[in-house]
Amino acid sequence: MAQSSRQKKTLGHFKFGSVLFSTTLSLLIVGLFGVILIQARSLTKMIRENIEMQIFLEKDLEESELKKIGQNLAGRPFIGFKSDSVGIRFISDEEAAATFIESTGEDFTKFLEDNPLRDSYVLAVAEEFQTSEQLAEIAKELEAIPGVFEVSYMTDLVDSINKNLIKISLVLGGFIMILIITVVMLINNTIRLALFSQRFLIRSMQLVGATRAFIRKPFLVRAWFFGMLSGALASGILFGLVEYTKANIEGFSALQNIELMLILFGVLVVVGGVLSLLSTLRAVNKYLNMSLDELY
Repeated sequence: MAQSSRQKKTLGHFKFGSVLFSTTLSLLIVGLFGVILIQARSLTKMIRENIEMQIFLEKDLEESELKKIGQNLAGRPFIGFKSDSVGIRFISDEEAAATFIESTGEDFTKFLEDNPLRDSYVLAVAEEFQTSEQLAEIAKELEAIPGVFEVSYMTDLVDSINKNLIKISLVLGGFIMILIITVVMLINNTIRLALFSQRFLIRSMQLVGATRAFIRKPFLVRAWFFGMLSGALASGILFGLVEYTKANIEGFSALQNIELMLILFGVLVVVGGVLSLLSTLRAVNKYLNMSLDELY
């Protein structure tokens, strides 16, 4: 009993159980939203990697002419990457015919003597060149290459993707702002209530001549430690949830980005420490500046 009473009178040693729980829960919510953003970014990247332009070539070009066109295309700055390789591939008219027959089940070679399909190059367009205006300019530029018959791409799909991405970005941005404000308020209020029991001890330390820095130090050290611990706990729970989801939902692992996930975990730990530190500093300063009547 004496030990319990003595612990209550020790500066900075107040119950941090509720603070730890609330901070961990708040950071976990932030982390979950961070995972959603990472998944959305990965999904967006996959969608954009599949935005392609098909360049149909003139009939009966020589092998050397086909090679020259391919070299010309490969040096263009707007060529994107697919699976870490340059996003350009050649499709012969025979290969195009075989693909058409396989997908439709209709063999046009039985009633057509000549293959109407053309040799073509398919280009993946880099993300920074995927606006409607830039794609139109690229198509015009490619059609000017000798041996090119026509350039085709899905204009409506590109416009739809760009418009939807803008809308989604605005919505997510609004949610992020609301979430940040809510989390900061929750952590701040929890720490302020936890420090309420120490307000008279803070006053007593002031009366015996303790400096403000001396009084703040044990609170801030403890707040920094528990804030980082909350971040680590939230990261651990989040990691377990992600691994469980990967094991039970097919295709979820394809949206993972290990580097961004590690950065997210590090951010949660640092943010937990910083928010707890700042909230504690604000609360301690509030009680340091209160008069004795206000403390009651």
